[in-house]
Amino acid sequence: MSSLPPSPEQALAPGGLLNRLGVVFMRVLAVLPLSWVRCMGWLLGQALYALAVRRRRIALINWMQCFPQDGVVERKRAVRRHFVYFAQAWLDRSWLWHAPLATVRQRLRLTGELSALEGNEPTVLFAPHFVGMDAGWTALTAHLERRFCGLYAEQANAGLDRWMAAGRERFGQPHVVAKRQGIKPLVSAMRQGLPVYLLPDMDHGMRDAAFVPFFGVQTATLMSLSRLARLGRARVVSVVSRLTREGYEVTVMAPWPDYPTADAQADTAEMNRYLEGYIRHVPEQYYWVHKRFKTRPDGEPSFYADI
Repeated sequence: MSSLPPSPEQALAPGGLLNRLGVVFMRVLAVLPLSWVRCMGWLLGQALYALAVRRRRIALINWMQCFPQDGVVERKRAVRRHFVYFAQAWLDRSWLWHAPLATVRQRLRLTGELSALEGNEPTVLFAPHFVGMDAGWTALTAHLERRFCGLYAEQANAGLDRWMAAGRERFGQPHVVAKRQGIKPLVSAMRQGLPVYLLPDMDHGMRDAAFVPFFGVQTATLMSLSRLARLGRARVVSVVSRLTREGYEVTVMAPWPDYPTADAQADTAEMNRYLEGYIRHVPEQYYWVHKRFKTRPDGEPSFYADI
């Protein structure tokens, strides 16, 4: 997505100045050793765990619903680690979006069934909300000599929006579609041979969603993966990102067999079964600070009533 440069008034406004200082800070981080960036992320994560009380409570509730066997101490320890991973991944956007291409490629290990990304067969990439989701996108666009299509949710902060859009468009000349444009541009991109990078595992209410199990809890889940795959006559390939000491490991999975079907709700339940398996490998790196169980079936109380 192309963005207009800020006007002088925007640049000199308090918010504009903070945005510019933030970008300068990230550019400085981009030249530091990765170990230093990760150390700063560790400190930031500890601070966020202590100060971001509302998000900490949301993450603890989510963890309790998904891993009820864990005791209070184990749950708090896991969520604290999640905040550290979350902060480290946010600061990693410094080098993802500003470091030289050689540095980015060195720190992003792309592995798995890479042959699944060859050719022009319509493909939807299921990219779950792990903290390294931007690293996954960058690994594909930086390592592979082909174009991809991504769905972009515009940010309320104009300066932040420009910076994030520029970072995600940095390599590979991707085709980026604004979320408000709907599904048609995504289907069109697939038919032109561009794999579509989709993150459908959030609770956005009941529009185009169904209640299906997620770690045994009936969860409002978007059916967009199944519907997009059926409209585009596409296969589904998972791309899972894991933060490591050296950077990230981004794994491309084999195409899902017998997917999609004519039953979008059953397909969505299947999506969550795949997702649960990926989460169990690195549970602290999933995006737990989102109200994953915000929408409840009629008559059920909210899990977040006092937040």
